Amino acid sequence: MMIILIILVVLAFLAMILYNRLVKLRNNRENAFADIDVQLKQRLDLIPQLVEAVKAYMKHESTVLSDITNARTNAMQAKTINEKIVAETQLSNALQGLKVAVEAYPDLKASQNFIQLQEEIADIENKLAAARRFFNSATKELNNAVETFPSNFIADMFKFKREPMFDLGTDQRAKSEEAPKLNF
Repeated sequence: MMIILIILVVLAFLAMILYNRLVKLRNNRENAFADIDVQLKQRLDLIPQLVEAVKAYMKHESTVLSDITNARTNAMQAKTINEKIVAETQLSNALQGLKVAVEAYPDLKASQNFIQLQEEIADIENKLAAARRFFNSATKELNNAVETFPSNFIADMFKFKREPMFDLGTDQRAKSEEAPKLNF
């Protein structure tokens, strides 16, 4: 009888340790996304300035600017981590479209205001990339714990689930896999 009681206590203690580990990993993932959220807020604040700087030069490129504005609105309205990931991917794609369109406007590329905004956005994009790497690392740790034995039993009991990574999205992934085009 005493042996059964000791085994039950050990199992309960193991379950408690595994549960606490899962909670720590989930909280680490949420904290990692909070870091991304800070960078996203800074980028969202810069976008109206960028759009205004570009408007005068790109009057007939209104679809590019409206795509950015719509993507920014969607990103600001996203509530959950997963909604923010989707909205952020759309905004990144819209900003990529702006980079392509700007190439046709040498006066705009030479504008000091535009250059400064580009530098600020590039800095934020670099910080976002680092924050995304940390977030994906935290997500991988959580997913590993949710799916591996024996913590997967505790994860199932307490509704821990596999979480999505913050990835490029299919459009950006296809672009990143293309060879760069060099013009001389």
